[in-house]
Amino acid sequence: MKKLTALLLAGAMVLTCAGCGKSGAGADEKSEGVMTYEEYAAAALDSQVVVETYVQAKQSWWEDKATVYTQDKDGAYFLYDMACSEEDYEKLTPGTKIKVTGYKSEWEGEIEITDATFEIEDGNYVAAAEDVTALLGKDELIDHQNEFVSFKGMTVEAAGQDADGNDVAYLYKYDGSGQDGDDLYFNVSLDGNTYTFTVESYLCDNTTEVYNAVKALNIGDKIDMEGFLYWYEGVNPHITSVTAAQ
Repeated sequence: MKKLTALLLAGAMVLTCAGCGKSGAGADEKSEGVMTYEEYAAAALDSQVVVETYVQAKQSWWEDKATVYTQDKDGAYFLYDMACSEEDYEKLTPGTKIKVTGYKSEWEGEIEITDATFEIEDGNYVAAAEDVTALLGKDELIDHQNEFVSFKGMTVEAAGQDADGNDVAYLYKYDGSGQDGDDLYFNVSLDGNTYTFTVESYLCDNTTEVYNAVKALNIGDKIDMEGFLYWYEGVNPHITSVTAAQ
């Protein structure tokens, strides 16, 4: 389930705050020649797109390529392997406004911008997590793809079994073949339906709070979560925060 082959995790996790968007041109305005999110969503796959968006979290940098989660007030854009020097990568802190030129692409259901370049602009916006719990299992959920979202009051289910045949709350890699430091896969349920969520190790490695929170889960725990609504052959959220349900 990975396309990246190396990791350099850098940057802080998204801080949630409502109404943080402030910039010289305003978080709601677009420069000349820049698409609105609606225009981007309607654009054909493999067509060139130009968007203005705001860094929410950085997944990785490797060999002058960066993978970044970004969002504006209308929607989100996942930037995969965007051309980026290591020096510029350090400048892409949460909230940073960037103008991105690339191509709208699709990979196993995930819509992303590839072969992209960017320039930093004046402005700042950090998105608050939108609660999409009620949309799980509904077609409308995909409209929030790549956004920073939250899920509330979900129940931890068995993700698989360990070597002794005991049910466990998480697996290293989707099939349990991994080890500490690999992606964590865990199952949560709501209203009788079960969903698989992921802690993407390139985004949140085994030193992060969320990685260790998932390792501490027990089957039956009630939890709230935040993360990015990634897609892989269906909804596959990349979780950045796990807490006991409120």
